[in-house]
Amino acid sequence: MLRSISFVVLLCLSISSMAQNISSLTGKVSTVSGEGIPGATVHLLNTHFGSATDLDGNFSIAQIPTGDYRLEVSAIGFAAIEKPITIDQENQTLNMTLVKATTQLDAIVVTAQKTEEEVQKVPFGMSAIPSRQVLEYRIWNSKDITAISPNLYSADPGDGRNVTSIRGIATTSYDPTVATYIDGVNQFGLDTYIAQLSDIERIEVLRGPQGTLYGRNAMGGVINIITKQPTNHASGFGEINVGSHGQQRYSAGVRLPLVRNKLFLGLSGMYDRTDGFYTNVFDNSHFDEKNSVMGNYYLKYIASPSWAFIANVKHNTNHNNGTFPLESSVDAAFANPFTVNQNATATMVDKTFNASVAANYVGFTFNFSSQTTYQSNSRLYDAPLDGDFSPIDGVTIVNDYGGNWNKVDVVTQEFKFTSPANNTSPLQWTLGTYLFYQHNPVKQGTHFGDDAAYIDPGAMPGSTVLTTATGKGSGLAFFGQANYKLSDRLSLIAGLRYDYEHKEQSVLGEFYVDGNSDPVFVTRSDTSATANFKAFSPKAGLAYQASENSNLYVTYSRGFRAGGLTAISPDPSQPPLYAYKPEFSNNFEAGIKNMFLDNRLKLNFDAFYIESTNVQVPTLILPEGFTITKNAGALDSYGVELETSATVIKSLQIDYNFGYTHATFKTLDVPEDGGEVDLSGNRQLFSPEFTSMLAAQYSINLSASGRYKFIVRGEWQALGSQFFDLANNIEQKPYSLLNTRLGFAGDGFELMFWGRNLTDEKYISYAYDFGATHLGNPKNWGVTLRKNF
Repeated sequence: MLRSISFVVLLCLSISSMAQNISSLTGKVSTVSGEGIPGATVHLLNTHFGSATDLDGNFSIAQIPTGDYRLEVSAIGFAAIEKPITIDQENQTLNMTLVKATTQLDAIVVTAQKTEEEVQKVPFGMSAIPSRQVLEYRIWNSKDITAISPNLYSADPGDGRNVTSIRGIATTSYDPTVATYIDGVNQFGLDTYIAQLSDIERIEVLRGPQGTLYGRNAMGGVINIITKQPTNHASGFGEINVGSHGQQRYSAGVRLPLVRNKLFLGLSGMYDRTDGFYTNVFDNSHFDEKNSVMGNYYLKYIASPSWAFIANVKHNTNHNNGTFPLESSVDAAFANPFTVNQNATATMVDKTFNASVAANYVGFTFNFSSQTTYQSNSRLYDAPLDGDFSPIDGVTIVNDYGGNWNKVDVVTQEFKFTSPANNTSPLQWTLGTYLFYQHNPVKQGTHFGDDAAYIDPGAMPGSTVLTTATGKGSGLAFFGQANYKLSDRLSLIAGLRYDYEHKEQSVLGEFYVDGNSDPVFVTRSDTSATANFKAFSPKAGLAYQASENSNLYVTYSRGFRAGGLTAISPDPSQPPLYAYKPEFSNNFEAGIKNMFLDNRLKLNFDAFYIESTNVQVPTLILPEGFTITKNAGALDSYGVELETSATVIKSLQIDYNFGYTHATFKTLDVPEDGGEVDLSGNRQLFSPEFTSMLAAQYSINLSASGRYKFIVRGEWQALGSQFFDLANNIEQKPYSLLNTRLGFAGDGFELMFWGRNLTDEKYISYAYDFGATHLGNPKNWGVTLRKNF
């Protein structure tokens, strides 16, 4: 199949090699007072054509095919602009003016629809967080996006994995409902994605199902994370953070041309550590002390005006000395906040590696891209880990059986064709195919100690259940989406994707009883199963451009979460495998996006209704800590979203984002005590009734030139009530957090003091359905010193 697809790709590329008129573009990027801006980036969207301005603000781009384009111009400290431009047969000159970012909002270019376009033109609800705001919000981890994008909540179990929901579509298993992409690479599951963030260009949050273009596990939405890439303008940064609770974070990066206009290199790295927020009263130690090292390496080669090749490697290694900072119940967590009492502690060593190679072609009749990726994650405990979250000798978990176990390997391949950037046709289109292969061998032992009967009266002290499972998965998808202009203002949107997946799993269950020297083998159960799944993900809609700065849309879209195989019981004598079906979501949405007052005021609003079927529900089996997944019901979710930004008053920017979600189960039947219980009408997990984020930042000039400033920023984040178990017994009432950031900036330097959760609010960040609870981080503060060059 891959060989056939590759042949079609080569055939199409040969057809696209046609002659066309060539031109060039030169000009100058200046301030309002006429001074040239050095290091500004000038880029024709959806092409390789771009340039950085010299010390006088001048730029030159050669060998451009004639046609209509969209042009993006950006520079540090200035509001980015995006505008249409026509390149004709004559060499052209274009001079542009940028204003300070404190007086105008950025025009943010995104790749939400797998092509570059300005975010206000995208016909569905989405948020775009540019690099400047990533620093201002102090986004260090993907969970920090909570409430910055309306109706997004990311729960923190404390083990380094984020459990994210958008619009009431929540992640409840290892297959997420919100797909995360980093530099175009799908972070395949909860165990294979890198949550730590550094050297970020922008973050895009696509709300609602995105199955047509993104496929599996995008039924709630997509988070696109794009890191900074090198250009002809050499640049970099260094940053030091020191804070309370032993927080330290050091990061640096450099981006430069090795051969101007040809070969570019980007390097960045980050090290962080913390003493943690929890104390283990069993031995009076820092329980969740952790450290991590992350690297991102980027090489880009522009072989010709048509071809560019990109290689990227990312890695992240975490050492967490308190893998599960959990109290046994909600009451215990609030009675003794940020303490645990666990006798069996271990260090979790979590290693993630991502690599990708991309080839991008810009043609006269179409554009083409190919991206090949490899992802790997291993997660091991270096000693037996407490499974009962208590000081008794009850249950411990062992998973260190060597490097061939408890790791996930994923290979993916995507081929994509799009209409060319200079296309004057009313039809804009995207076509592609996607393939993947996944291998996941797991081996875990559950040991019952002398006090296991306190956890499970039926447990046999001194016994061990050893489960060995090998899972394999593969899939193939074809997708297409088109936008057709019915008139100058009205466009029709249509798309369709077909996904096919095959899964295999073998499970070996063994039961041992400890003897005088070696464990004595008692029983064994060995079985295997396969399952096939398919999914169609259509999309349809209308987009209407009321004016240059006002766009309306109405859309329907569908997404799905992959089906799979799950063990029914850890007991080797029980039938161990069950196939659960894909979960589907259907989204109906209408919205309007507006920019007013010469791009100084943004006002976006949308309303949505989502219907989910074949809802995948996790059920935890105690005391073994064994989770099964079943299709158990249907869910309805509806709500509204508001995004506003304003720089109406000079040097003052105000951002307010609000989301309301009402997500309840129409039907829900879950296993309980050998039977089923009807939980219809209950609220969805990990889905606050509302999210609200208000941020205000004011800059005070300390010099006549405006180069030196004192900056004051405040943030108020509020979240509505939410539940952490299907029975809706574990509830977090509405709460709010206050954050601040203030300090000096000038000549590329920043010295900032920051504070998080200033009122020291106690709240549940994550809880398991059996009651084990993790609290959100307490009040903490620190200082940041940063230098951009």
